[in-house]
Amino acid sequence: MRAAFLWRCIEDGQREGGAKDDRFRQETLLCYNSRERRDHMNIMNIRRAQEKDMPRIHALLAQVEDVHHRGRPDLFKSGARKYSDEQLATILTDDTRPVFVACDEEDQVLGYAFCIFQQHPDDNILTDIRTLYIDDLCVDEALRGAHIGKRLYAFVVDHAREQGCYNVTLNVWACNEAAMRFYESCGLRPQKIGMEKILDEG
Repeated sequence: MRAAFLWRCIEDGQREGGAKDDRFRQETLLCYNSRERRDHMNIMNIRRAQEKDMPRIHALLAQVEDVHHRGRPDLFKSGARKYSDEQLATILTDDTRPVFVACDEEDQVLGYAFCIFQQHPDDNILTDIRTLYIDDLCVDEALRGAHIGKRLYAFVVDHAREQGCYNVTLNVWACNEAAMRFYESCGLRPQKIGMEKILDEG
């Protein structure tokens, strides 16, 4: 209930004072202390995402895109929307691309995990293992530190086991150091490393 109230306060403040009113956002977040977050997480539920969750999912996707834009403005556009409503609605009904959401007691979305089943049957060099790839995992920035992300990740791992997967994989941008630390704390280790040279740097 408190988390839902917090989000309503933030959303109301954004409507009245603009989405970039950082001072309002910071003052609102201070009202939501760590003990309340811990108590709230005791009744968290994780389920498949539904169409009714799309507004909250879009809002969380925007948080991730903002992190990426700030880290690599040469690659990520400012204020871009990752999916249209139609694209997101299609994903939510695709069993090969399950999206899971963590919700509070009022069924408000706290975070999400976008997943994709991958397999390479009859490939010339790759074995025919089944992988669950985490395309995107996010927890609302107002609720970081409440272990929602770890519970979401554990849920995804359990789902992968139930579906006969060999492994769980994901990609993380080097500019997102907080995400790298989080995934390492979950026990993930590098599988392959993407590298680049920006040509105008000399």
